[in-house]
Amino acid sequence: MNIMYRQIGDYLYPVLELSKEDNTTLKKYGRMRLRYLQEHRPGLYTRLLLSGKLYADLKETQEAAQARMEKIEADMAKEQGVNEALKARDQMSWVGVMNMIRLQAEEMVLQELIYC
Repeated sequence: MNIMYRQIGDYLYPVLELSKEDNTTLKKYGRMRLRYLQEHRPGLYTRLLLSGKLYADLKETQEAAQARMEKIEADMAKEQGVNEALKARDQMSWVGVMNMIRLQAEEMVLQELIYC
């Protein structure tokens, strides 16, 4: 490894640069994963940050969590018989059931992907 140094006064300091990363904004699950790593897994957070793989990990987790949420919601809605007919017949019931499905799906995704 070839490291460049810059002299400031009597001391030599390494010239370190972080790699250029995609600046796409992190969404809900990416930010949740980042906060979890910072607060509960500082060693892993530091390792990912210094290796330049932190943003890629966050982005991958974000995409996987979103895809998993959509799949779980669709499967649970089908399993519980929630469809457009229920929505047309009783909107408030449909909203209540869909909110419960979303909460259950999110809890599963958080345990499987975010807090691991």
